[in-house]
Amino acid sequence: MISRKIYSKMLEWKDTVHGTKVLLIEGARRIGKSTVAEEFGKKEYKSYVIIDFNKASRKIIESFDDITNLDIFFQTISLEYNTRLYERESLIIFDEIQKFPKARETIKYLVADGRYDYIETGSLISIRENVDSITIPSEERKLKMFPLDFEEFMVYMDEELLLEYTKEHLKEKKPMDLKFHQKAMHLFKEYMLVGGMPQAVVAFRENARDFSAADAEKRDIISLYRDDIKKSAKRYNSRVSAIFENIPAYLSTHEKRIILSEIESNATFAKYDDPLFWLDDSMICNLCYKCNDPNVGFALNKNESYVKCYMGDTGLLVSLAFNENEIMEQQLYKQIMDERLSLNQGMIYENMISQMIVAMGKKLYFYTRYSEEKHRNDIEIDFLLSNESKMNFKVYPFEVKSSKNYSAISLGRFREIYGKKIAVPYIIHPKNYSVEGDIVKIPPYMFPFVFD
Repeated sequence: MISRKIYSKMLEWKDTVHGTKVLLIEGARRIGKSTVAEEFGKKEYKSYVIIDFNKASRKIIESFDDITNLDIFFQTISLEYNTRLYERESLIIFDEIQKFPKARETIKYLVADGRYDYIETGSLISIRENVDSITIPSEERKLKMFPLDFEEFMVYMDEELLLEYTKEHLKEKKPMDLKFHQKAMHLFKEYMLVGGMPQAVVAFRENARDFSAADAEKRDIISLYRDDIKKSAKRYNSRVSAIFENIPAYLSTHEKRIILSEIESNATFAKYDDPLFWLDDSMICNLCYKCNDPNVGFALNKNESYVKCYMGDTGLLVSLAFNENEIMEQQLYKQIMDERLSLNQGMIYENMISQMIVAMGKKLYFYTRYSEEKHRNDIEIDFLLSNESKMNFKVYPFEVKSSKNYSAISLGRFREIYGKKIAVPYIIHPKNYSVEGDIVKIPPYMFPFVFD
């Protein structure tokens, strides 16, 4: 069983709200929402019932038509699932809640009754689209769930000691022993290629680190996403699909941003606003916006017509970048691992850092400046993070380098302009931890722990 960080947040919900709010776990398809909810029910309650609205019986569905008598309602659930319910000691899980919005509407009355705890799970975009006919309950506490982060991956791969060693060296601001640096980089590359979708990760480990087994699972998920786009994004599915299928192409370019003219002549961001929002809101993709002026905050200076689109899971990006009809062979993955295959490593590294930032609960922003004199961008900062302070706002610029040989010209020019606002400038690179002047250089496997 994969240990997920969201579990501790679920415990916090249980221990603090005491049945006064339902927990809604939102997230993309196939990231393990149902699994963690059921595990929580098994471990934290005397009994639990999971109502999967993909296959709920007619009797269960009809029971929601009239909940004026909750005694009968709960009796129906108990008998249908052959499970005794205990007051304040049982959990009822509404799985795939987007399939049956009426169940979500009953939450107000179920919470007011107070007998049991409730968890709802569902894919986020479908949850929001299927609410036209219901009153959205205010008695919900929402938690976003993401693919496995690198720490969860390390634990599942039985690398807890390496994890502790990594955190310790970052905290002490010193490089890793070369042997362990190489081991951590190898593990990070595995994580980049496999990604954080639970089924892919499990397939990878249970098949003796077989990349092709993971690839088969990833392609199933990509196929599922394509079906979701056709079914859910009905008004603009062709535009959503065009962006989705071209993500590897966008990220392979120098600027990595979406160029709408390559999709459709005379296309405008006003026309593509909803498709982009759909991809972002579904958590299939993560949008990264240009910040015009990092001096005074990112959101207020967001340029919505200058946007990059990263895959929500980097492992899926790798599979999407190759022939959709062929399972990638183990040997092909090993060639990518050893950097013997021609592949845009920068694209994969950058996508992974974007994935890590989102998993931290932060929005994605970048900075670029066009030079009229040079007729090109002369400053490009891949990601901007902040201390989120209103009184003493500070910026953390991050440049992502996939090779060991690079320059830091952009970062230097950025510091010249915004030096007073910069807390610590970072370069993420494949080399060991080091400090050069005031620039902190870290390997990518240390990045998730920078703000711990």
